[in-house]
Amino acid sequence: MVDIINYETLLMVGREQQEAQRFLFTFLKSSLPKDHEGNEEQSFQAGKGGVLQPLMCVDKALGDLTTFADLFEESKNMEQDWQIVLVACLSGVGESMPAATEIDLQLKMMVQMVENGGDLSRYLAFDRAGDLIQFA
Repeated sequence: MVDIINYETLLMVGREQQEAQRFLFTFLKSSLPKDHEGNEEQSFQAGKGGVLQPLMCVDKALGDLTTFADLFEESKNMEQDWQIVLVACLSGVGESMPAATEIDLQLKMMVQMVENGGDLSRYLAFDRAGDLIQFA
């Protein structure tokens, strides 16, 4: 079993799976809550705190994915200033991809998890440089 330490090992593990894999991406932006108090603004300006907001989602087949640099370049076309991308994998059955309805449902669940302040540790997360992020 390979530890996922970066985007490339994630793709490598995906290629080793028997079932067809669909990768789900939710791009997030950190922002200062409207009802912030005290020194929250100072902390936010220093790169700490804030809330995560989903900006956009996309699903991709494993065969359409290459490097994190390519994913980053493609995301620029959406003209959204994201800081973190959450990644989940959805397995199909054998060589069949998951159904479109299942993909949509899982993407919606990712967005709702972020919006509700849920536990994001179930997802892999990368910053704009492609570094793996751990949620505490």
